[in-house]
Amino acid sequence: MVLESLFRVVMWVFFLWVGWKLAKFLFRTIQRRRILKRMSKSGIRDIDQMDGFQFEFYLVALFNMLGYRPAETQQSHDYGADLVLKGRNKIVIQAKRYKFKNRVGIDAVQQVYAAQAYYKAQESWVITNSRYTSGAKNLAKACGVKLLDRVELQEFINKVNPEVKAADVYHQVEPEARVCPECGQALVVRHSRDKGSRFFGCTSFPQCRHTEQINA
Repeated sequence: MVLESLFRVVMWVFFLWVGWKLAKFLFRTIQRRRILKRMSKSGIRDIDQMDGFQFEFYLVALFNMLGYRPAETQQSHDYGADLVLKGRNKIVIQAKRYKFKNRVGIDAVQQVYAAQAYYKAQESWVITNSRYTSGAKNLAKACGVKLLDRVELQEFINKVNPEVKAADVYHQVEPEARVCPECGQALVVRHSRDKGSRFFGCTSFPQCRHTEQINA
């Protein structure tokens, strides 16, 4: 009798354990599908391949859809803002197109907060395809700076559902011009034959074989 009761307890524990494992697996599968769907719809992987100029171009198109009149600032005298949005209110934005593992730090928050005062804006945002350091989050909260990280950017894009897609910008808008650090000649966009990706190559090839990633 005791053994039979013990056996039942063991079986119940086993079934509960199997049920918990199955529920956990189903939850992760559904969550993964949702993440992949969100990523595909937002075009975040194409944004990851952009350079800073292309990313700013895409944000301009995005905010145009919301009725703002975005203006890009001069790179040498931007006073901490990459974009100034004029509409119902004025918003200054720092656009940080980073590599996935690189986190946006305090400097971006400090700069865009200063830009808010300079441009007499009502709001200041930092937008990135990556993530933020804890220091950047704490400072942004104290200063009232809005941060959009990788996930929030995807949700924002999917909500706006812009006509201009990230893939179109990546493939059709030329990256910002660069000069070869080895020979001083211009770098141009080239296409990899085997991977189908794009990169910068020197115009003096084959004399100079310097290459760079577009999103470096």
